[in-house]
Amino acid sequence: MPGERLTAEHRRRIAEGLAAGLTYAEIARRLGRSRSTVSREIARNGGPHGYRAARAQHATSWRARRRRRAPYAAVPDPAVPDTAVLDAAVLDAARDRDAATVREFEERFVAMMTETGMAPMTARVFAALFISESGSLTAVELVQRLQVSPATISHAVRWLEQRELVAREREGRHMRYLVDTEVWYRAWAASTRSMARWADTARQGAQILGTGTPAGDRLHTTSQFFELLGHDMAQAAEHWRQALSTRRRQA
Repeated sequence: MPGERLTAEHRRRIAEGLAAGLTYAEIARRLGRSRSTVSREIARNGGPHGYRAARAQHATSWRARRRRRAPYAAVPDPAVPDTAVLDAAVLDAARDRDAATVREFEERFVAMMTETGMAPMTARVFAALFISESGSLTAVELVQRLQVSPATISHAVRWLEQRELVAREREGRHMRYLVDTEVWYRAWAASTRSMARWADTARQGAQILGTGTPAGDRLHTTSQFFELLGHDMAQAAEHWRQALSTRRRQA
């Protein structure tokens, strides 16, 4: 079985395993496949909470048909009708246009993240992961794609991991980095925890300095601000999770 493509039956068993709360490692063991194979399958098809066997099978079949689409001849051939050559030119132009559009969007995506506070290289790493078809790339693939050193990739990924924007897993001798549909919920939850720490520390400072002093009053106001912000953020995150769960049940 190792090395073979996943079948519709495999995908059904993956969906059942996720519904039963099994870990990726346990699902992989039951299928006789590697954990990385299972995690990539889940990541590229909706993540652990959005994975649907039928939808994953359909998406995989569509990708396979797209890959099998043979390129037309680039030069006129007497045996090839002129309409086929014309179709080839149209398809080639469309592919080039699509690739250019994707690159343009990637640059806009990176620029937006940079302008909102993320370091340029960190933004490039995150964008590369986020818009990749599977939502995952190895460290080697990132180095080749971005033309930077492994140390640069490692530094960027470390920053992203600290904020729970990416996860990592070992794949043979290489490390694979992943993003999924839960990325924003995890990042938001991490920010909420940060707000709670700000509130607690500022509250302690206000008690030490005394709220009747200017410094103590500033710390007390700061504590109230972050406490309210953290509360609202937690409510917003839970609202999103419920809305997403409802949408997935209806899909």
